[in-house]
Amino acid sequence: MLEQLLKWDRDTFIYLNGLGTENYDVFWSTITEITTWIPLFLLFVVLFFIKFSRRTAFFQVLGMIALAGFITLATHLTKIWLKRPRPCNEDTINSFIRILKTPTDYSFFSGHASSSFALATMAFLLLRKRVNWVWAFFLWPPLFAYSRIYVGVHYPMDIIVGAVVGTLSGILFYRFYLAATAPDIG
Repeated sequence: MLEQLLKWDRDTFIYLNGLGTENYDVFWSTITEITTWIPLFLLFVVLFFIKFSRRTAFFQVLGMIALAGFITLATHLTKIWLKRPRPCNEDTINSFIRILKTPTDYSFFSGHASSSFALATMAFLLLRKRVNWVWAFFLWPPLFAYSRIYVGVHYPMDIIVGAVVGTLSGILFYRFYLAATAPDIG
């Protein structure tokens, strides 16, 4: 069963990665950079301070920073423990896939997917009662995550697991935030 799943993962990666063309390389290479998303992170902070008291917004920002630290550590430790090579570093397929990035660390699970889904989930949960269009935050994670397949550095299962871990972590940290601030902050 694991063999079949890994074959599906490899074949699906090759198919999705192969859909890329030079016309879109700059777009997807830009999307995959974390610095591209700094304006979105700043929007989260601005919305917290506009929609909540300064004290509440401060704790929300701290919660988001703690979540980012947690998900980064969890992703890093999992990659070190499982040591799954990235597709771009896999000799059996790297000669016939499109490779736009060549990180040398491990693949499973995607830090881009986990962090984007985690932060979008927590921001959504914190702002959903005060911002009508907060659902739009969920446009970011799939783009960010798919960019990793496009540039040749993650398999679909890396993305799927990263998205699930990130979403669950966002929910967990939101609950931690509520538990820690319930008596004091609304």
